[in-house]
Amino acid sequence: MLAASRIIRPRMTRDLLPSLHLPAPPQRILLIKPSALGDVVHALPVLNLLKRRWPEAQVSWLIGSAFAGLLEGHPQLHEVIRFDRDRFASAWWNPAALIELARFGRDLRRRHFDLVIDLQGLLRSGFTTGIARSPLRVGFANAREMAWLFYTHRVPVESSELHALDRYLLVAEALGCGREPIEFIFAVDDEDRAAAQRLTRDVDRYAVLIPGTNWATKRWPIEHFAALVAPLRDRFGLQAVVAGSRREADLASQIPGAINLAGQTNLRHLVALLERADLVIANDSGPMHIAAALGRPLVTMFGPTNPVRTGPWNRDDSVVRVAIPCSPCYSRRCSHTSCMKWLTTSAVLDVVEQQLRASGDASIPVHGVVTA
Repeated sequence: MLAASRIIRPRMTRDLLPSLHLPAPPQRILLIKPSALGDVVHALPVLNLLKRRWPEAQVSWLIGSAFAGLLEGHPQLHEVIRFDRDRFASAWWNPAALIELARFGRDLRRRHFDLVIDLQGLLRSGFTTGIARSPLRVGFANAREMAWLFYTHRVPVESSELHALDRYLLVAEALGCGREPIEFIFAVDDEDRAAAQRLTRDVDRYAVLIPGTNWATKRWPIEHFAALVAPLRDRFGLQAVVAGSRREADLASQIPGAINLAGQTNLRHLVALLERADLVIANDSGPMHIAAALGRPLVTMFGPTNPVRTGPWNRDDSVVRVAIPCSPCYSRRCSHTSCMKWLTTSAVLDVVEQQLRASGDASIPVHGVVTA
């Protein structure tokens, strides 16, 4: 039984939170959101709201090195600060890493941030917030691993079931930036778009398949992805293009008949590739959230994770899942993964057709009929 229409979200209060008192408009702001890719995407509207509220402020973003490419060159950022998580994690036993961490903290303090915002809410990000020594350090009241100890101001979160983006907007609201507009601005230019077009061999219409994800239990069977290639071509006139990281190249090679771009795109090229896609079919993953933010027709398969928390924001119609008692379980290990295996290609293709019809693109044939 498909449960895409049964996603129930917690009620969001529309009462505005009291704004935090700022003695003066901040001139230097540090936004801490080092990972993961989807969460970084969800934090982009907060950056936009900060710049709308304080257009003259210099905003820096602390991010993990693996995701820095998504932000470098961003028109609303003054600086991207790379954070080498693996390197600094060894600081407790590696003297060289400890010295590097001390230098990193000193460099943060030298920037004299007026405001530091921790959207990660874990011990490491809380500690980083503290060593910046800003007079105003803001984070979530329910931050995990006692990260809240490092904040001067703690923003209450009304429900543990809130979507990540809705939680981030609570911080923006508390800072007097409001909750709207929700805009996702990416650092993509014409060179990135030209590179994506070359990679797709100048194919006019294509569907991007994203079979990879960071949990094995979130992965829709690769043979199901492979079974989509022919109907996407024959029913919808779309060439299948597979995207993913280098470590997913072997997985992508199991989808014959598709253009395999796994490991051939950087993050900016990936955004450009998704930006031009007529359709995106993806597991619960960071690239899926990019596609949702770009407003592309999207189908995403969910099983062990909860689309209320981590699904495509405001795109419940794109989620397809099987309603079984053990889903969502939030487990990275499972002996049967029935929630994904029982999700059929025909169910996914039904949502594909719904998404393409809703997109209003009259040139896409559906079951041999050009939609008006």
